[in-house]
This record gives sequence, C-alpha cells and structure tokens, in this order.
Amino acid sequence: MVFGFRKKETFEGGGLILFNAVEEAIKGERLLKEAGIDAKLVAPPPILRRGCDLALEINLIEKVGVERILKDKKADYIDILPIKGNGELLEVVKVTDFDSAVMVKAGNMKLTFDRESGVVLNVSGGGCPDVPYLHAELLGRKLSEAQRPREKGHTLCSLMLDRAFVESLDIWSNGHK
Repeated sequence: MVFGFRKKETFEGGGLILFNAVEEAIKGERLLKEAGIDAKLVAPPPILRRGCDLALEINLIEKVGVERILKDKKADYIDILPIKGNGELLEVVKVTDFDSAVMVKAGNMKLTFDRESGVVLNVSGGGCPDVPYLHAELLGRKLSEAQRPREKGHTLCSLMLDRAFVESLDIWSNGHK
C-alpha cells in the first residue's frame, strides 16, 4: 500500500529547469532556496530529459528572477521550460507501508525502517560506489541517531538516499510524538 503521511505542500510549479549534471541541479536547488525561492528536485518526464535525470520544478511566474540568480551565481543550466499538458513530473519520493516497517523510495534508493523503534532495517538500490559504505553506516542505527547520507556520500545515490532518510525521519518522528 502506497500512501502519504503528511499533507502535501501547495506548490504552483509550472516551470522546469533542466541541467547537464546532477551536481548542477543540486547547486541550483541550494542557490534558489538560499534566495527564498521555492524549488523542488524532480525527475523530469523522459521526453524532456536533456542532461541528467534531475531537474528543478519552480513557479514559472518567478522565471526571470530565477534566471538572474542562476546566471549571477554561475549555475550551469540548460533551459527553463513551461510544463503543461502531459508533461507530468515524476515524484521522487514514494512511501510503502509494510505494517511493522516502512520503506521510503527516493529515485532508485530505498530505505526501510522499523515503524516502532526507528531502526534502519535495510538500504538498497543505486549503483554508485558509495552505496555499500552508506548501507554499512545506516544499517541497525536509529534514524534519530544516524548521520545524514548527504554528509557522508558524494553521488546522486547519496542525494536520493538522503531524501529517503529525511522523509523516513519525518514519518517516524510524527508517528511517535
């Protein structure tokens, strides 16, 4: 059973920033958030992919300001496109409930934790060289005591695992207040 644990934030969207490299998409997200602009990492539809498998969704109405920030900060992006019609973006994070355990999938990375204790039961997915290390670092640790994967890894897999970790921590924390 797949379901959300939280109410989704309202996000107008309508614009998609395409990048050549994962690192640039991550940098773009950080720069825009630092500037107070809503931006969300997404997986663009295959027909729109031109560089990497990550893009940033933005409110299209903020396109001019976004372009200025990215150019001023020398963030390398391909294009900013309007999204309409069948250009549906793919959700990066999905949650599956197994009663006593919860699996959070972000991109191609999965993190499964014990619903009651918050202990990481499994980490899987990806083909990046830092995945075995991240697996060993997280396995058997409580979510609230583990270090975030983005602080230890350097690849797209560690970024996606970090997204799964943050969502897992939020789910577990909200279930135990």
